[in-house]
Amino acid sequence: MKDRFNRNIDYLRISIIDRCNLRCIYCMPEEGIKNLLPHDEILSYEEILKIIEIGVILGITRIRITGGEPLLRKNVVHFIEKLSNIEGIKDIGMTTNGVLLKKFAKDLFMAGLKRVNISLDSLDEQKFKTITRVGNLKDVLEGIEEAYRVGLEPVKINVVVMRGINDDEVERFALWSKDVPYQIRFIEFMPVGVNSWKKELFISTEEIKKKIEAKTGKLIPVEMKKSGPAEYFTLEGSTGLLGFISPLTTHICIRCNRLRLTAEGKLRPCLFSDKEIDLKTLLRGGASEEEIKDVIKSTIQLKPQGMLEDVKPSRPMSTIGG
Repeated sequence: MKDRFNRNIDYLRISIIDRCNLRCIYCMPEEGIKNLLPHDEILSYEEILKIIEIGVILGITRIRITGGEPLLRKNVVHFIEKLSNIEGIKDIGMTTNGVLLKKFAKDLFMAGLKRVNISLDSLDEQKFKTITRVGNLKDVLEGIEEAYRVGLEPVKINVVVMRGINDDEVERFALWSKDVPYQIRFIEFMPVGVNSWKKELFISTEEIKKKIEAKTGKLIPVEMKKSGPAEYFTLEGSTGLLGFISPLTTHICIRCNRLRLTAEGKLRPCLFSDKEIDLKTLLRGGASEEEIKDVIKSTIQLKPQGMLEDVKPSRPMSTIGG
């Protein structure tokens, strides 16, 4: 599937739930998201699988399961098993906050999950609790270790860097990569939904790199097959890798190969756009496979060339499935 700008769209990110067991300051308000979806408004697993099967016919080969927190949804392991049996799917990943990962990692791997991204914005217990409002760092670290132990590789750690909140830890994360075989990725703080984005909290990738090199030595570029927005480096003698994702300062949109499906069945061509196409109504209204194919193809043609300036999607990240 090609969009108007000749980008090959082969990657579908699917939010299976809009609920989360953390309250991260950049993702949702302290009291959580109001007006959570009623159960019957969320796509059933059968409906999600049908959309994936149609997507595969059109060229989708990679799936990422997100939330909210996907491990909160019942029977998620059984869903992953069914998903892994769809012919044509080459890769299944999951983005999680890691709180429940220790419990589920082995079963997820056995069901067919290939790899995980874990959100982790601090290695300091108190700061972690401040950022997540309710979380315990120990749970996440144990989940990360278990994911690697059972074979969910690569394990990717996503760090959203915020000035004055956790930017003083980027050197600590970088040094951690010397000892652990993970990909630790620093992400520029993005203005999405109801988060607390302020210009003064933003810190660019270039500044993050300079902070790291001032304390840890030169970042050595690593050539990797490009399948996402991260640029990778390593430090001399490191076991792991360091990645940098720069949605606000680098033209990463030129490599965008993805669509997003929200928990209630809205297909989004771009994270930084509020354009959405309602697939749930089509599914529940008895639309044919060909009709749904046509809608997916037309949605791809809505993908913009790049992120527009001063655009802030109104949805919170927890309901988009970032």
